[in-house]
Amino acid sequence: MSEDQNGRNIMMSGAELVEKIDVKTKNIRTRSLDISFNELSDMYEKNELLITPEYQRLFRWSEGTQSRFIESLLIELPIPPIYVIELSEGVYELIDGLQRISSYMHFRGHHPERKEEDGSFHHLRLVDCDIVEELNGLTFADLPKALQIKLRRNFTRVEVIRKESDPQLRYHMFKRLNTGGEPLSSQEIRNCTIRILDNEFINFLIKLSKEEDFISCLSISEERLRQRYDEELVLRFFTFKNYGERYTHEVEDFMTEFAEAVAGKDLSFDYATEELCFRKTFKILKATMGPNSFMPMNPKGQLIYRFSTYIFEAFTLGIQQHLSKIDLSTFDQVAKIGIIFENIKKDERFRSITSGGGKSSYAQLRARISFVEDYVQENL
Repeated sequence: MSEDQNGRNIMMSGAELVEKIDVKTKNIRTRSLDISFNELSDMYEKNELLITPEYQRLFRWSEGTQSRFIESLLIELPIPPIYVIELSEGVYELIDGLQRISSYMHFRGHHPERKEEDGSFHHLRLVDCDIVEELNGLTFADLPKALQIKLRRNFTRVEVIRKESDPQLRYHMFKRLNTGGEPLSSQEIRNCTIRILDNEFINFLIKLSKEEDFISCLSISEERLRQRYDEELVLRFFTFKNYGERYTHEVEDFMTEFAEAVAGKDLSFDYATEELCFRKTFKILKATMGPNSFMPMNPKGQLIYRFSTYIFEAFTLGIQQHLSKIDLSTFDQVAKIGIIFENIKKDERFRSITSGGGKSSYAQLRARISFVEDYVQENL
């Protein structure tokens, strides 16, 4: 469907729809190659197959799952194709198939992330093979020579998205390939997929997530940090600060939509100004509340030691219109602001709009932000 001058949807004719599909189809250039896992491993070592740091840290298959994959290769079970993007002639970037390549390299003792304390590579010892149980306990060196050769020469289909393809379509292809399989956090998927559109915005989020003032205000678990929740919070801040009035649907999709718009240059984003704003926001919060910034309080005014996303939104966004008026140069000013923030957390109305579930609508988001805005305005 398209829109008329008044924004109303107009149904596209069948011929127009066919033409639209044909145009998109022509913008994807692909070719298929049959490449052995041994050659893929060699390509990786020679920097002809690139795997970004974000992909490498997502190597999560258990040793049992890795072992069953090796078993599948040995007994010639069919496996899904591997997908790569062509960066230049003969140089590819992996977009789907990390687990399979990494499992092969681990079994061969080539995986760069699998090292022993003495610096040597760790060799996977097969476990939990359930079709040929006799494989359990074996390393690559333990296999008969015939099986070693069979494994080295085992081919897989590699689908190459040519460099001439439309980057937007390449992006959507990666996004769809990587929303199933091993469970990844939303931010981990974004960090990989958005890079296909542009590196700048994701690198910006990662950089700010490492800011000392920001880190000092967070009280989140190591598991959530491992899943890049700190980076997701940076994205959440900028999404609702710059795009909040468009918020009408599920928040994860909404943040992805904003990231896509910025990375795809469909939305203006002043990196220098936004960074200054971010830095001052968390400088204020660190000076006044520190690691307790986003912890709720109970009716007795006692801290509840857990991170609250609702309170994160309320304070980080609620002080935006007051940034220029907040001066942290004197102890008295810092103390005064700290008392204001504490009183906000103690307020029964604030606690009611930042506790419990089901408060993710735009109206509820606006209510908690406005509460902080108005309270600071009246008491600063």
